Amino acid sequence: MANVTDLQSKYSKLAQEYSKLRAQNQVLKKAVVDEQTASCSLKDELKQKEQSLRKVEQEMDSLSFRNQQLTKRVERLQEELLLSESKSKKTKVSLQTQSVFDEDLQKKIQENERLHIQFYEADEQYRRQEAQMRARLDQLEKESEQHQAVVDALNRKYTDAIEKLQNDKALLEVKAQTLEREAKDCRIRTEECQQQLRKYQSEVSSQLKHSSSVIQEKVPFNDTQLSDYNSLNVPLHNRRHQLKARDVAAQALGFVQSLVSALLNLHSYTEQRVHIYPLDSSIEAISPVNLKFSQYLHENASYLRPLEEDLLQLHHSITEDGITTLETLVKLQDFSRSFSSYSSFLQKILPYQLQSLEEDCEASLCTAALASKNRQLQKDMKKLTAVFQKMKSYVALLALPSVCSDAMCQSSASAVFTQMSACLHSLHDAATELSQHYSQKASLEQALPTVTQKFHTTNECLLSSLASLTSSCGKMATFFSNNLDFLASCPGYSPRGGFLNPQQADSMMENKRRAATYMSTIRKVRSESVPYREALANRHVLTSSTESREGLMQQVAQSQEKISRLEQEKEHWLLEAQLGQVRLQKEIQRIAQLEAQITTGGPAETHGAADGPDPECADAPEPLQDTSVIGMLTVTPCSESAADLESDLIKHHYMIRVSELTTQLQLCDSKAVHFHAECRAVAKRLAMAEKSRETLTEELKLAHQNITRLQDELSTTKRSYEDQLSMMSDHLCSMNDTLSKQRDEIDTLKLASKGNSKKNKSR
Repeated sequence: MANVTDLQSKYSKLAQEYSKLRAQNQVLKKAVVDEQTASCSLKDELKQKEQSLRKVEQEMDSLSFRNQQLTKRVERLQEELLLSESKSKKTKVSLQTQSVFDEDLQKKIQENERLHIQFYEADEQYRRQEAQMRARLDQLEKESEQHQAVVDALNRKYTDAIEKLQNDKALLEVKAQTLEREAKDCRIRTEECQQQLRKYQSEVSSQLKHSSSVIQEKVPFNDTQLSDYNSLNVPLHNRRHQLKARDVAAQALGFVQSLVSALLNLHSYTEQRVHIYPLDSSIEAISPVNLKFSQYLHENASYLRPLEEDLLQLHHSITEDGITTLETLVKLQDFSRSFSSYSSFLQKILPYQLQSLEEDCEASLCTAALASKNRQLQKDMKKLTAVFQKMKSYVALLALPSVCSDAMCQSSASAVFTQMSACLHSLHDAATELSQHYSQKASLEQALPTVTQKFHTTNECLLSSLASLTSSCGKMATFFSNNLDFLASCPGYSPRGGFLNPQQADSMMENKRRAATYMSTIRKVRSESVPYREALANRHVLTSSTESREGLMQQVAQSQEKISRLEQEKEHWLLEAQLGQVRLQKEIQRIAQLEAQITTGGPAETHGAADGPDPECADAPEPLQDTSVIGMLTVTPCSESAADLESDLIKHHYMIRVSELTTQLQLCDSKAVHFHAECRAVAKRLAMAEKSRETLTEELKLAHQNITRLQDELSTTKRSYEDQLSMMSDHLCSMNDTLSKQRDEIDTLKLASKGNSKKNKSR
């Protein structure tokens, strides 16, 4: 289709260019014909001038010839006069002849003078005519050159257009051939489709007969005939109405946001003005009325912000697949409450505002004009508050059907919307008057001697907020008037005959959405599940890996505790080793002393040795400790009588050591199991990744096949569209004929212009 539209656009452009060229050609034809007639008339005039010039030249030649004759005759007469003067004395006859000759000479002189004058006049006239003809000839040559340039430019233009059209013709011929081939393919496909259509029609008719027989035999009743059962059917859904409702709600939200912003600015700047005029709160205390008024104005955001938020929630509640009527707009009730609270806020601050304007009038610098403006502002504020009160009633009426569906009929809703539109226009008028009167008041206050820059800035901000309020009210009134027909219309939801109220229709649409969601859920293709035994094995592996991870964490904690304990024992035994070395040195000294006593003493030493067991036993060395790889073993050399106790201790020590090694072996086994499980999991992940890669490869192949198929379909479609251009070939032939005719006319015009230019140049 895109190729056909492109060819159609090209064809329309070519037709437009052809019509333009044809119109230009007609104009040029007319201009050339006019120039030819003008050139013919000029040629005739030139011929006449040439004839008159030849006549004048002939007259000049004749006059010059006669002048020569007269000069020769005058010379002869002069000679004869000289001869007669020489012979004057001879006879009287000569005198008479002389007088005759003189008279004749005088006549000839006069005639010669007259001829000279005629010759001069003819010469002057010839020169003037020659100058005029030369100027006219130059002008005609210039015009001929200009016409020749125009003809050359048109020739080039037509040549380019002809070449372009010929190229387009060749392209269109090629496209026409391809379109013819595609048309043949389309005819074949059309026949196949018709055959399939007949087949499908026969199948559908047979299925219809079967279904009708099944319905007649199996269906006990028709639910559309009973209103109670018909109300359970899915109603018709007006999606266009929903899209329009969502668009209207979005526009209304934007207008309400601008209105809320303007009202926030108006209340804030009014509060700021109350603290500045007529008394500045930074210098002296303001009146109790203005103080209370400013406190109330400070709370304006808590009344205005909910309006914007509730309308935003209302806009979000309008969806494309829902049903939007006054009965289903539950969020409109919240907006109505917020609007009612703001209207009550305006009603609450109205007496304080009127009293504040009265205090402005009672100020010492207040003039009569300023007081009159304050009274006008009081009337405007009353009017604005009354309009908001009226709008509150209409908004509450529009929100009432969402609570009680039978509260208002459709005609009453239309009347409420109409009154709402009129009320919005009244609001715009009230805001406009308020802005005008406050602007006049601000201009009068500007002339007061005690006006500060802060007061001037506050007045400008108030004027800008009033202008914004007026603009927002005007936009809202225009918007409501433009969409009044849509707002007052009823969408009319009905399930195959009968009628439903909007709430039932909304609930049925909600059930339909749930049913569609359930059907899409159960029709969703499930992913490939893992076999039960494999899942159990994986669970055991996961559990063992989790347990092994916990065991490893416990082992790490125990190892850290054991390392810290061994470090402490290392420090302890280092101290014990130092003490043992000190005791060993003392024993070596004592043994050396005893040996010296034995070598020097004798019986006394024997007696001392006999009596020595007590101190020796008292000073017996500390029990020796063996710190081998197996463990720490305490050995007491001097306790030979406690051999059984020592064997029990050794046995107990080795049992403890064996238990520790057993726990270590179990930990090692758990680590091995954990690592083995991780390896199995990684192997399974690798296998799954390979499978997913294979599936993705197959999907990629299918995608490539689809792409090639779509490309083939696209090429066939292009050929079919190009075959449709075969119908344009006849028109192109006619265009070629007209172009050849134009080319012939251009050639004749060129030849004619060249002939004219050559004639002009030769002249």
